[in-house]
Amino acid sequence: MSLHDPISDMLVSISNGQKSNKILIFVPNSNIKRNILLVLKNEGYIIDFELNGYFIKIFLKYFNDKSVIEYIKRVSSPGLRVYKPTNQLPNVLSGFGIAIISTSQGVMTDKDARKKGIGGEIICYVA
Repeated sequence: MSLHDPISDMLVSISNGQKSNKILIFVPNSNIKRNILLVLKNEGYIIDFELNGYFIKIFLKYFNDKSVIEYIKRVSSPGLRVYKPTNQLPNVLSGFGIAIISTSQGVMTDKDARKKGIGGEIICYVA
């Protein structure tokens, strides 16, 4: 596993963990990862997460033996950052999914960013 893009590595770990029906996965700790996981928890895509030394323990969520996260995709990468103003923030699956945005007021969903009238860097899409 390469650590050139730690956020992408975390998203792939979550996706692979759910494809193999794991209940729990571990990813290296960082502030941005904790903020992204907090958004995923608040939106109901994961059960919970907790710090475990240098790692974050993520409890994955399932409903009727299917993973709650059907689609997770990294948008902005270290080599190509994607910034959008408020009026150009994406609607993921016509509002059924979320875009996680890094703004000047913290990491939040596209819906919260629209309410606050701020744009930012699009981190990923989740559905």
